Amino acid sequence: MPILQQIQQGFFYFKAGWQLIAQGNLRRFVIIPVLLNILLLSGLFYVFVHQIDAQIQSLMHVIPTWLSWLSGLFYFVAIALILLVYYFTFNTLSGFIAAPFNGLLAEKVEQMLTGVAGNDDGIWALIHDIPRTMQREWVKVVYLVPRILALFLLGFVPVLGQFVVPLLIFLFNSWSQAVQYCDYPFDNHKVSFPNMKSALKTQPYMNLTFGALVMLCTFIPFINFVIIPVATCGATQMWVENYRSQFIKKA
Repeated sequence: MPILQQIQQGFFYFKAGWQLIAQGNLRRFVIIPVLLNILLLSGLFYVFVHQIDAQIQSLMHVIPTWLSWLSGLFYFVAIALILLVYYFTFNTLSGFIAAPFNGLLAEKVEQMLTGVAGNDDGIWALIHDIPRTMQREWVKVVYLVPRILALFLLGFVPVLGQFVVPLLIFLFNSWSQAVQYCDYPFDNHKVSFPNMKSALKTQPYMNLTFGALVMLCTFIPFINFVIIPVATCGATQMWVENYRSQFIKKA
């Protein structure tokens, strides 16, 4: 698929996510992820506002005296570090807490789009699947953390850190958002994490565009409350129309 068409598709599936959460038969599966998101964001914001100054001062105290002339630069680096930590904390916690509900939402969206009945065991199936879902979330954390740390350390390299790394961070965060939400429909069909990544890489610009839009919405007040189910719905339609046929054999 040409690059421009992939980018257009990324926008299309992001828009589709907003349309899907408005469907009456999906609303009850959207409510819990939204409520969890509101509680998590509110809690992290409270901690952030009340602890940021103390955390910045703690980081500033570790600067050697002979580098005191760089205190202004280190102050901004400290703020950037704390923002990165809180952003990653939110994504990690939201992934673990909301994963079972997002998986259920992805299942219902796929069922609606394909007309193929899915698992209908209700809350007991959800509870039974929690250990496997948590293990999958941990796999994503192990995949993301070393790369985020490597990019952060590269940020201290002169020139590279000021001009190249910010772009790399933006691209990687966009990719990580696509991985996070596309993984729900893939995981519902027991597609392995490596196979899921390989499939996403066949249309990288579509996934980067979709992920970038999701990432940007996490910084917009009130919109960030509903972005998790929006992204889950959009990613599920992406799975159905682009990847499902590769992994689900017709009877």
